[in-house]
Amino acid sequence: MTGHSLQAFKADFFRALAHPVRIRILETLGAGGHSVQQLQQALGLEQPIVSQQLALLRAKNIVAPRKEGTTVVYTLADPLVTRLLAVAREIFNNTLSDTRTMLRELQRERRK
Repeated sequence: MTGHSLQAFKADFFRALAHPVRIRILETLGAGGHSVQQLQQALGLEQPIVSQQLALLRAKNIVAPRKEGTTVVYTLADPLVTRLLAVAREIFNNTLSDTRTMLRELQRERRK
């Protein structure tokens, strides 16, 4: 894999994560495997939406299906996705903390 194709692979992976429903699915699967119906209930979404987003995550090898009797249970293909999402939350928290600090400073300036 050349440097360019490696960068394209990385960008493609992050594009697959770039949807609020897909993030919610991955966060839910971080706690363990779920069927489409369980994901629907947990997320309060319709079956076609959940299935469509799972199909994309499956195509990018981010989630893996497993048959349990007549039910397909989805899990994270790599549990490190949970760590990736946790690091992202820390980054967002740091960014939002900085924003809150600036907002407080602006409010103090306004009072002067």
